[in-house]
Amino acid sequence: MSSIKNSAPARQTSRKLALTAVVVDIALVLIFVLIGRRNHDEGFTIAGTLTTWWPFLAGLAIGWLVSRGWRKPLGLVVPGIVIWLATVAVGMLLRLASNQGAQPSFIIVATAVLGAFLLGWRALAILLVRRRREG
Repeated sequence: MSSIKNSAPARQTSRKLALTAVVVDIALVLIFVLIGRRNHDEGFTIAGTLTTWWPFLAGLAIGWLVSRGWRKPLGLVVPGIVIWLATVAVGMLLRLASNQGAQPSFIIVATAVLGAFLLGWRALAILLVRRRREG
């Protein structure tokens, strides 16, 4: 019976970590979109931002589902790389399907920036967790 009681806080912590990871990923994809729109003088409008954001958001969701990201939200390879590549690949395919375009230079920049964002924060989080355990 005590193992059941002890597993409840662990599940709660795990859910909280997964939810936090999803929120961070969503926020970073939004930041990517906002930076891109600003750099291309598209400005900020809610409609414009949503139009640019939704394909990558769909890709992010697919990456989370395919990788089962909630199981190990801070994993760099799984789910990190899977989420990153799905975000870019699905995002670009959906941009093309919705006549938003996907120039080769944009694909390269999006791949690099989203990789730095989606893998970078996980790498930092892993380092912080290790430091806490050691210290």
